[in-house]
Parts: sequence; structure tokens; C-alpha cells
Amino acid sequence: MSSQTGRVRLAVDIGGTFTDVVLSLPDRTLATKLLTTHESPDLAAIAGTRAILHEAGVSASSLDLVIHGTTLATNALIERKGARTALITTAGFRDSLEIAYEHRFEQYDLYMERPAPLVSRDLRLEVTERLAADGSVLLPFDEASLERLVSTLRQQNIEAVAISLLHSYVNPAHEERARDLLVRFLPGTAITLSSEVCREIREYERTSTVVANAYVLPMMDRYLARMQEGLRRIGVACPLLLMMSSGGICTVDTARRFPVRLVESGPAGGAILARHIAAQGGYDRAISFDMGGTTAKITLIDDFTPQQSRHFEVARAYRFAKGSGFPVRIPVIDMVEIGAGGGSIARVDELRRIVVGPDSAGADPGPACYARGGRQPTVTDADVLLGRIDLARFAGGKIKLDPERASQAVTEGIADPLSMAALEAARGIAEIVDETMSSAARVHAVENGKDTADRTLIAFGGAAPLHAVRLAQKLGIRRVVVPPDAGVGSALGFLGAPIAYEVVRTLLVRLDALQQAAIDALFAEMRAEAEAVVRLGAPRGTLVETRAGFMRYRGQGHEIAVLLPDGALDPSILRAAFDATYARLYGRVIPGLEVEAVTWTLSLAEPHELPARLPLPAKVTSVLPKHTCRVIESASGEPVDAALFERQSLPIGGRLIGPCVVVEDGTSTIVPTGYTALIGAACEIVIEEAAT
Repeated sequence: MSSQTGRVRLAVDIGGTFTDVVLSLPDRTLATKLLTTHESPDLAAIAGTRAILHEAGVSASSLDLVIHGTTLATNALIERKGARTALITTAGFRDSLEIAYEHRFEQYDLYMERPAPLVSRDLRLEVTERLAADGSVLLPFDEASLERLVSTLRQQNIEAVAISLLHSYVNPAHEERARDLLVRFLPGTAITLSSEVCREIREYERTSTVVANAYVLPMMDRYLARMQEGLRRIGVACPLLLMMSSGGICTVDTARRFPVRLVESGPAGGAILARHIAAQGGYDRAISFDMGGTTAKITLIDDFTPQQSRHFEVARAYRFAKGSGFPVRIPVIDMVEIGAGGGSIARVDELRRIVVGPDSAGADPGPACYARGGRQPTVTDADVLLGRIDLARFAGGKIKLDPERASQAVTEGIADPLSMAALEAARGIAEIVDETMSSAARVHAVENGKDTADRTLIAFGGAAPLHAVRLAQKLGIRRVVVPPDAGVGSALGFLGAPIAYEVVRTLLVRLDALQQAAIDALFAEMRAEAEAVVRLGAPRGTLVETRAGFMRYRGQGHEIAVLLPDGALDPSILRAAFDATYARLYGRVIPGLEVEAVTWTLSLAEPHELPARLPLPAKVTSVLPKHTCRVIESASGEPVDAALFERQSLPIGGRLIGPCVVVEDGTSTIVPTGYTALIGAACEIVIEEAAT
């Protein structure tokens, strides 16, 4: 766990449907769920903080740390609700944002439509300047050409400006001068430079990333200011840190400058939790499965490390289709995100098929069973009809569910159009959403040269334990683990994340022509930049440095990430590291070809030890139920009398025989017929096929 963990810590995760708040005390952990207040998300966060502090009998001033993650930036990009943004770029290159990769991501769809850029063409403005690929000046920056654009920016009521000039990743001087001028002419306007947000090669991705950062910057700046003020008003005096998509946490100042790094911050916390659960159980091949109210997220974990990436696509117009969204180049835990959550809306399409999502009923009006005005059937409505949800315990009893409204919505929306019984329609909704998630997981694994079979599925989020075993069946997985307080898993993960920051630089060099002094100087500069950020949140103590190079055979179009050893980096060391990585990925190396490095990364983080593996319970005893409930089984569609257990009453070493339902405030865990469940040493539920 992080070396900065205080005695009293608070984690707040704002999702599309629920806001989760977790309070970690020396002797216990408390959690609560509230519906997200979309008009002002900080309201639910502050209300949840007040409530949980009151429940614990703890004063706000005694908090040592608040860690916050949010989907606000992601939702703004997906819903196109960011700032009115302009792009300033080199003359002749205003359309690179729209040209993108010049390919059809869905080549057999005659009606394929590309997603519109975040900045319309009339707001993509050009200045006269030009740098060469090595950073030398081919055409000096014409300041007058920028000054002529100021009137347009004023007339168009521009709130944010993204500046992305050609080859500025090598030489940022022209971008910096453009910013200095705009600050003078347009005080108060948010200005973002590509050389600060994404200082690496590839013009389209760099431009797309800086535009995304500018697009969400004013909104996130206002939101974080409100969040800080709200915490201050209730007496919180400790630091507020933000979860990043990379799995590290940063200060508010860093988040305000680079809010694009908060994209997927909530799901990243879930992957951190799954990593710790995998280490405790010794599951070196695992899948993190996070299903909340709006989306489901799936991450591959190998050797207790979530898969990392430097490329992420936001707002894909076509489900699972690469290239149908717009790319951002940021450090990110590599995951697939599907519009398949408890609030995902089900309908019957033109071919009389049940389809689910990606749109969601969200928190307002929410699923029909919330009785808040929603009339369309959702996954939660289906789960209510199937008997999977304890009506009295949902969201800790804060939301009273109405099964009659759920039945009416499923009947009118699905059962009647397809002339089937309401229960069969509900099962159809559940099966479709489970198949959608399993298809996404298989595609994601194949794209990364991996498979899903024989992994351990670690399930958390309010809806995941309801669907986890059925998803595991579809993926060929024999073991499912549900951690304690699974309904607030991402927020729990925040508490185990280190303060960390990654810096990237492009420096194209052949290994046989590498000058070690130049590489040493580059890494020294990167370390200084990263340390300046990390020390804001971790002013003392040692830091762990991780370096990587993105390398390729000369002539190839893309690179592979090569982890670099500590110490000096001469050509032979770099070549050996490249050969080992290439052989592991592709099964061979290609002799006689030159190798070149394109981009270099350096990450600094607090020391972050994984928990030790916990032994299996020494004594296993069967637990007998006091109550039963009626549940429709997913695989067979048959109703069964399932044993009903309260999770907090189950002892370590307790063994449950399916079918049964384990209920808690944040979620319910379904153990179907043919499966058993064991309560592990960390109070996790380990579900396996009875034959094993």
C-alpha cells in the first residue's frame, strides 16, 4: 500500500449512476452509495462525505487524506458537453484532426460515419510558422498571423484554446510564444500546449490529445474548485488528491492543468483493487471485472500487474471498433469499457432482437424500479424480476425498489413486443448483457495476444457480482472472486494507489548511433519534471523510478514498449532488452536489422508493495442458511429456491453450496447451482465449480 496512507482516509468515486464514498479508519472501513447529482456532481460527493463522517463519529478535521476519482471528464467527451474550444495549428494542417488515420474502421458498412472532431473546421485556425523534424526553424513564427486570429476567438466566445504546432514535441518554442501572446490578448481563457500535454511524435494523436485536454479543462477546473471549497466548508483541511487513468494519484494542481489524465480515473481504481486481490490470492492470471450502473470495465492482469497502455480511444461511435473514437495519448491502464451497466436500457430492434445499451437510464430518472420517472426496462429491472436483488438492502437501503414498476417496464418494453413471459424477457436482457460483456472481453484479449480461459475473474462494482459467474461460464473461467465491499470497489482501490507521475519524450535515434550522454541528459530532464509533480503530494521519502523505451526495427511503423534496466544505457544493453521483449511477443527476433528508439518514458512513484499471499483458511465449515429466496437461474432459466446469506455474518472458512445469494449493502453475489463458495482469509468470496 501507499506509504502516504494516513490513519483516517476518505475515497470518493463519482460514476455515471452512483457516487461511492469509503472511509478507512484504523479499525474498520465504512462505505456508502448515493445517486450521482449530474447537474453538480460535487453535491453528492460532499453529502456522502458528511453522512459517512457522521456515521463513523469522526470529525472532518481528523481526515488525513481525501482521494477522488471521477468520470466527469470522460462523460464530457462522450456527451460533447465540454468548453467551446478552438485549435491553433501550423498553416496547412488544420484538417489533420479530421483526416485522422485515413482509413475506414468499418470497411463493409456503406453508411459508416466518422465521429465529428471536438473542434469544428471554422474554429481550427492557422498560424504561419514551420519547424523541421529535428526542431530547427524552417519558417519563423509570424506573431502577426496569430494576432489576426484574436478577433475571431473573441467573436466566437472561445473558452479554451488548444495549440498544436508541427514538430513542437522536439522544440516547443513556437507554442510557448503563441501562449504568451494569447495570455496577453485573451486573459482568463484556458490555453493548452501539445508540447506540455503530449510531448511525443505522431501529429494526429498529439493534436487529438491536446484538444481533448482543452475541451474539458474549464469544466474540470470549475468542478475541482467547487470540490475543494465544499470540503473546506465542512471542515476538511487535509490534501485532496486525484486518481489518474494510469493507476497513480496526483495533486489538484496537476489535475487542473492536465484533466485529460483523469479520463478513466474511476475504473483505474478498480484495477488497482483487483491487483491487490490477485496478489493476496496468488492469482497470477486474472481479469478485473467492474460493472457499475452505467458501464462495465474489463482489464487483463498478468503477474499481478494490470496491462498498461499509452493509447486510449474515447467515445467510440462503433462498439469495439478501433478508430471509431478519438485517441488520447496518456498513460492508462488498458481496459475495454462497454455500455453495459445496471442502468443500461433494453429494447427490441427492427429484427425483433433484444439489444441492451450502450445508453443508460443513469441516476435520473434511473431504472423503472427506482420509481423516479424511468419507464424503459434496464438491466437492474431485469435483475429485480429474476430475484437477484434484495429489495430492502439495495444501496444500503437508501433506494427503495419497486418490483411492480420493473415488471411493467420489462413487460411493455420487451415481453409484449416479443410475445413472451415477463420472466423470460428479463432473463433475455440478462443473457444479452452478459454475452455483450463476454464478447468484448474476448476481443480485448485477442487484440493483446492473450486469452480469457483459466484466469480468475475478480468481480466488483454494484452489478458485477450479480453477473460474474455467468460471465465466467461464457469465458471459460472456473474461479470467481468477490472482494469485501465489492459494491464500492473502485473507491477502495483509490486507497491503495501510489502518488505517481509519468513523463514522455520523443527522441528518435538508432541504437548503433546512440550517444549515452544525450540519453542520460534526457532522462535527467524527465526525472526533474516528474519529481516536481510527485513531490507536491509526497514531499519526503524515496521514489521508485521506472524507465521504458518504445523501440522498433528500422522501417517498421509501430514500436514495442521495452522496460529498461537501472543504470547506464549503452547500445548493447538496449539491444539485448529489445531482443528479449520482441522474442517474448512474437516468438523470434529478426537478425541483421537495425533497431531504433522513438519515444522514452520515465515514471516516478512512491514505493508500492503488493500485499503478501494469504493462506487458505485452516478450517472449512459448511454454513447453513436461515432463509431462502426465489431466483431464476441464468443458464437454465429455471426457478430455484436459493439459500440467502448476510455477508457480514459469514465466517472465514465458511463454505456455501449453490444455489445461494449473498447480500450486502452495496451488491449481491449469485452462486448458481453446481458451484460452491468459500470465504477466504481476507473475507473475499471465492466461487468455483463444484467439481473443482
